[in-house]
Amino acid sequence: MKKLLLITITLFTFSSSFAQTALQSPSEFLGYNLGDRFTYHHRMVDYFKHVDEAVLNVQVMQYGETYEHRPLIYAIITSPENFKNLEQIRQDNLKRAGMAAGTPTTKVAIVWLSYNVHGNEANSMEASMKTIYELVNPANAKTKEWLKNTVVIIDPCINPDGRDRFANFYNQYGNNPPNADPQGREHAEPWPRGRANHYLFDLNRDWAWETQTESQARIKIYNQWMPHIHVDYHEQGYNNPYYFAPAAEPLHDVITPWQKEFQNTIGRNNAKYFDEQGWLYFTKERFDLFYPSYGDTYPTYSGAIGMTYEKGGIGAGLIVTTNEGDPMTLLDRITHHFTTGMATLETASLNAAKLNDEFEKYFKETINTPLSPYKTYVIKGDNNPDKLNKITAWLSTHNIQYGLPNTGRAARGFDFQTQEVTNFPLSTNDIIISISQPKGRFITAVFEPQSKLNDSITYDITAWNLMYSYGLKAYALNEKLSFSKPYQQKVVANESVAAKPYAYIFRYESLNDVAFLGAMMQKGIKVRSSLKGFSLNNQTFDPGTLIVTRRNNEGVADFDNVIQSLAKTHGRKINTTTTGYVDKGQDFGSSDVNYLKAPRIALLGGDQTSSLAHGEIWHFFEQQLHYPLTILGTDYFRNVDLWKYDVFIVPDGNYRMFDESTLSTLERWVSEGGRLIVIAGAVNAFAEKKGYGLKEYANEDAKKQAEKAEKEQKEKEGPVKYSEAERKGLSESIFGAIYKVTLDKSHPLAFGLGDSYYSLRTSERHYAYLEKSWNVGILKGKQKPVMGFAGYKINKQLENTLVFGIEDKGKGQIVYMVDNPMFRCFWENGKMIFSNAVFMVGQ
Repeated sequence: MKKLLLITITLFTFSSSFAQTALQSPSEFLGYNLGDRFTYHHRMVDYFKHVDEAVLNVQVMQYGETYEHRPLIYAIITSPENFKNLEQIRQDNLKRAGMAAGTPTTKVAIVWLSYNVHGNEANSMEASMKTIYELVNPANAKTKEWLKNTVVIIDPCINPDGRDRFANFYNQYGNNPPNADPQGREHAEPWPRGRANHYLFDLNRDWAWETQTESQARIKIYNQWMPHIHVDYHEQGYNNPYYFAPAAEPLHDVITPWQKEFQNTIGRNNAKYFDEQGWLYFTKERFDLFYPSYGDTYPTYSGAIGMTYEKGGIGAGLIVTTNEGDPMTLLDRITHHFTTGMATLETASLNAAKLNDEFEKYFKETINTPLSPYKTYVIKGDNNPDKLNKITAWLSTHNIQYGLPNTGRAARGFDFQTQEVTNFPLSTNDIIISISQPKGRFITAVFEPQSKLNDSITYDITAWNLMYSYGLKAYALNEKLSFSKPYQQKVVANESVAAKPYAYIFRYESLNDVAFLGAMMQKGIKVRSSLKGFSLNNQTFDPGTLIVTRRNNEGVADFDNVIQSLAKTHGRKINTTTTGYVDKGQDFGSSDVNYLKAPRIALLGGDQTSSLAHGEIWHFFEQQLHYPLTILGTDYFRNVDLWKYDVFIVPDGNYRMFDESTLSTLERWVSEGGRLIVIAGAVNAFAEKKGYGLKEYANEDAKKQAEKAEKEQKEKEGPVKYSEAERKGLSESIFGAIYKVTLDKSHPLAFGLGDSYYSLRTSERHYAYLEKSWNVGILKGKQKPVMGFAGYKINKQLENTLVFGIEDKGKGQIVYMVDNPMFRCFWENGKMIFSNAVFMVGQ
C-alpha cells in the first residue's frame, strides 16, 4: 500500500491507488500554461489529487464541502522522514500549545498557506498549484532542504463557489486574445461578483464567527494543527503594488513582541527577492491586525505569525494596462504570490527551532502569566438557555475551555449590562471562562470590555464583543477564577403533556423560538401572540408569547401530535392550559392576542443592493430559520407584482431605482397592507421623500459647537495640513462601534429583548424621531460608544436620533432600520429585532 497514516483529523483522503503515477507539472497536467486562463476549481482539485498519487510525501484531504457541493481540500507536504512521523509532529505541536498532555520530542516548523478566500482575487488558486509542484519537484534542491524541518499545509481555495463564479464570468466574457483595456467588459464583473461565497458572505470576516459552512469546517482542522505561520493570500486593486508583512497599526495588545519581530524577519526576506527583480511593494500600511475574524488576526491570536499578502490584481483579468501604462498579466500575479510563498517557507525553515521555541513560550505565558487586566469572564447561568447553548457551542468550536464553579460566593467585576464595576453573586450555574488557557489571548480579543486602539485609522470595525451581541448578563473580573464542573447544554424536558389542551403556550425569547414559529406557520398551524404579558397557572409570560389554540386549528390533521413533534424537534418547552381565562392580563380571546399570519416574504437583490447585506438575509432565512422567501431582482423590479407578498425587504445598498413612480407604488402597496422593511443604506432612498415620514436630522447646537471648536483650533494651529487631513476627518467618523439603544419594550419590534439593545453601528447616518409614529429604538441624550471608536463630532450629531422606527401607513407599516441588525450575521440580538420586523410587526 502506498501510505499508511494514522492521522485522526482525516475526513477523506484521495490516496487509494497502489501504483504511483509520474509527477506532472501544472502545465503538463492541465494542458495549458499557468497564466493562460483561469482554471476551474475541479481541475485544481484533480491536480492536487494527481500530486497526492504521484508523490509519497504528500497527503491531500477533503475537510468539508461548500453550499454548492464543491470539495474543500488541503494538502500536507513534508520530507519523507517527517511524513512517517506526521501524527507525532502534530501531537507534539499541540503539546507545545498546552492542548495535549506530554513533552514534545520533535521540532518541525508548521506553515499553513491559504489561497483564494475571495473568489475574484483569482491569482491565488493558480499560485497554489505552482507552489505545491515546486515543493515536490525532484529537481528543486532548495525545497527538499526546507521540507526536512518544515511541514507545509496548503489550502488551495478557501472559497470554491466564489472562485468558480468569477472563473465562469471571465471565461465566458473575456476576449480572445485578452483585452488589456481597463474599460473592457472582461474587467467589469457584474453583481454580485465572485468575492464572496454562495450566500455572499465575506469569508475573510468570518474566521471567528463561523457563520458559514466553509469557516466551520476550516476552523475545526486549523485548531487540530495550530500552525506556527499562516499566510492569507489576497489581491487588491490592480494599480496597487504588492503588500506583505509587517502589518500596519493598529496592532492589538495581545500580539507579542516576538510575533511583531518575526513579521519583520519574514518581510525582509520577501523584500530581498522582490528587490532582486525590481518589483514594487509596500509594508506597514493599510492592513492592520485588530479585528479578530480575519485570516491573519485569528491565527495571530492563536499563537501563529499571521499575515496577509496582497497582490494588485482585482479586475485585471488575464491582462490589464495599469495607470502607469504597464501591462499586468495573470502570470505576473502568480509569480509574485509564488515568490512570497517560497521566501516565507525559506524563512520558516531557517528558523524552525526558534519558531517552535517561541510558539511554546507564547502559550506558556498565555496560560501562566496572562497580561490582560481581565482574568476571567462570567456568563450568568440565568441567561436565556438558547443563548447559553449557542455561545457555549461556539466556545467549543474554538477549543475554549469553560465550566461551572464548585461553590457560589460574592464577586466583583465589570458589568456588561451597566458598563460599571459592581458586586454580584457568583452562582454554581454560572459559566466561567478563564484566560489562563491556550486560547486566552483570543478570549481577551473577543470579550474584553474595551480594546485599546493605538491608531484610530483602521481597516475594519473596532468593536465586536459577543456579550453585547447576545445581550448577555455577564461580567469581566480582574481575579482568576477556576471551574470544577463541566457545563452541560440545557435540554428541554417535556415529560408529560396534557391531552387535548385548550391551548399550547410557548415563550418567545430567542431565535430558536422564531424558527419554531416559522415551522408552525409552514405546517399551516394558526398561531397567536400576546401583545401584553399575562399570568396563568402560577407562571408569568412576557409580551410576544406564542399561543396556539385548538380553536381555529381544527383543520390541522393530528393537531396535537404535529404541534408536540415540532416542539420536540425545535427543543421548545410545552406549556398547556385547559382554559383561555388567565389569572392576570388579557384572556386569549382579547384583541391584544393577535393572530400571526404567515408572511409571504420578498427580498430585493441585484445591482444597487449590497451583495453582502443581501446575503446576510438570504442565509438567515434559508440556513437559520428555514423559512421560504422570494428574491426579486433590481433589474426587473418595475414589472413585479408586489401584491403577491406581505413583506418586502430592501437591504443595505446604494439605490438609484427608487424614483418618484416606484416610491408611489410602494407607498400604495404599504397602505393596502404591505410591510416594507428598509435597512441601513436603503433608508437613504426613502428619507425626505413624498409619502414617507422619515426626516434627516441636524443637531444645530452640536453643529454650532463643532464650528466654534474648529474655528478656535484653526486660530490656534493654522490651516489643516495635507498630511493631517485624513486624521482630522476622523472626528466625524464611526468605525464599527457599539452603542446602547433605548427600546420601547412594549412594541412588537422589541419582543424578546427588554428595554435596551446594543447596536453595532457601522455608518454615520442619523435621522430625526418619527412624528406620529413609533420610535422603538433611539439614541437618547448624550452619546458615546460603549465600545469602539467614534469621533466626537459624530457623537454629538447622534444625540436624540432614531435607530429603529415604525411608520403606520393605511393598513400597512414601514420599518426603518438605520443600523443594520443583520451585519455579518453574528449579531444575535440584531437578528431578533429583524425577525420581529418580519413576523411580529403589524400583526
